Amino acid sequence: MAIRTAVNRALTAITALPTAAALVDGNLTLLTTATASSSATLDFTSGIDSTYDSYLFKFIDMHPANDGVNFTVGFRDGSSAYDATKTTSAFGAVHDEADSQASLGYSTASDQAQSTAFLRLSPTGKLGNDNDQNFNGELSIYSPSSTTFVKHFIARTTYQDYGNGESDDYIAGYCNVTAAIDGVQFKMDSGNIDAGVIKMYGVGPKQ
Repeated sequence: MAIRTAVNRALTAITALPTAAALVDGNLTLLTTATASSSATLDFTSGIDSTYDSYLFKFIDMHPANDGVNFTVGFRDGSSAYDATKTTSAFGAVHDEADSQASLGYSTASDQAQSTAFLRLSPTGKLGNDNDQNFNGELSIYSPSSTTFVKHFIARTTYQDYGNGESDDYIAGYCNVTAAIDGVQFKMDSGNIDAGVIKMYGVGPKQ
């Protein structure tokens, strides 16, 4: 982080305090909060533009209606569909309550190569729908409004799977399009999102 100092070192010459955005390059500005209630999808269709260099989505207590499902994401690149072409990688760690399974590895079944399908954000397990089970994490997308470069994203998620194990997953990739990404949709691959909150933040000072 850059250290900013007053040019004139006499405190009496300072006429105004700098804004929080000017002091902190990684400032988070909350833009939108979406709350699920038996929702088929949670959509973010506005506010993703050139105002910020990157955007952060935080998933809080996401609870599926169905057992053994995956939490997924799709990106929109100017059309009405969330089918931007993606190439991704995924790996993670799993450990169950019975201490009978403990592993760390690449998830070949969950990566994508030039795919328009929704991307699994729970690659090493499937979500459980017990009353105390939930999914949490975050996803960042960088320069979504660029019309020159592909759009990279990265996610880190944690959840209790339907086999009562802890999954800690890392997902990264890029939308292989030069069109701007102007919308993001989250959904389960089967059934509704029973409950949960997703918050979208702009990262850093405004342009």
